[in-house]
Amino acid sequence: MDAEDEAAATKEVGIEDTDVQAKYKAAAEIANAAMDAVKQALAPGSSVAALCALGDSTMTAMTEKIYSKPVVDKASGQKVKVEKGIAFPTNIAPNNVACHLSPLDGEDMVLKAGDLVKVDLGCHVDGQVATLALTMVVPQAAGEAPEALTGAASDVVRATYAAADAVLRLMRPGKTNEEVSDVIARVAKDFGVNVVEGVLSHQMKQFVIDGNKVILAKPTPEQRVEKIEFAENEVYAIDIAMSTGEGKPKETGSRTTIFKRRADVEYSLKLKTSRQVISEIDNKFQFFPFVLRALSDEKRGKLGISEALKHEMVIGYPVLYEKEGALIARAKFTVFILPKYSLRITTFDTPPVQDSEKQIEDQLVKDLLALSVGKPEKKKK
Repeated sequence: MDAEDEAAATKEVGIEDTDVQAKYKAAAEIANAAMDAVKQALAPGSSVAALCALGDSTMTAMTEKIYSKPVVDKASGQKVKVEKGIAFPTNIAPNNVACHLSPLDGEDMVLKAGDLVKVDLGCHVDGQVATLALTMVVPQAAGEAPEALTGAASDVVRATYAAADAVLRLMRPGKTNEEVSDVIARVAKDFGVNVVEGVLSHQMKQFVIDGNKVILAKPTPEQRVEKIEFAENEVYAIDIAMSTGEGKPKETGSRTTIFKRRADVEYSLKLKTSRQVISEIDNKFQFFPFVLRALSDEKRGKLGISEALKHEMVIGYPVLYEKEGALIARAKFTVFILPKYSLRITTFDTPPVQDSEKQIEDQLVKDLLALSVGKPEKKKK
């Protein structure tokens, strides 16, 4: 193999390839189905742990049914097994909880009617990831439609979803992450809410859920990111969260249960239990986030993860809380930046809300929202 052939063999294939697009869309279909399963199960008295397990089991069961036979790898020409499964474990964040709550048995939380709930999950097929988060309302009884949100709850949800719609229209070649952050801030101002600090949107690549090209929803003097331009055939997970509070969630002591293996750190762990846990993580999850309950022995997992954390072999996704009484809404979606248009491939359901006197006033945002999205219709001859 000469240098040119070797370069071609190692070049990453992106969504310009129809097979790659098909895998992303298959992952999105499964993630959407898992999200719907959780939504249909929402009811007063629902266990957060059980709902998280439902989302995860739905993704696992559905991925087992597709790409069950080896496929030909275009780079090598060899038949290979298609890896597939959970790309981000289901986590559910009620009311003032911002993210990453996926409790273990004995540490559970129960939902009540009217709770404002954020559900977050992701699936992958051959490392091509589709991830999403939606805001929902727990109905008064199982199977009923939830009541429409009013007041501050309505404002924070409407702001979050309006910002997400505006950002979708900015995901075009040549646009920048700074423009996205600016638009999010403009929407928050019109609705009188605060953008949640620390929320990142990432470019995604095969087996990479958190690529180096990043959008920071709310730049601050303490946290900034490098300016980037979007390009054709890139894929992003756009993540937006807004709060009726200060928008500065913090850890308050809840156990971290979601972790991710670091690809750049190796260490010879001392405890046999820790080595067993790391070996299981490497075999089952590779470099995708996982929840402790997905390990074969949860008790052993708690012990082993502690030493791995100490030596930075894994990173944790802590549970973050706003102040009591605040409400957080969240919307996350996966988007293709195609040559002629951008395509949101994950579900984008808005909970029922009542309008208030607060509306989009900013002209730049109004102009963005007036733009069409999706595949342009062919002109009739």
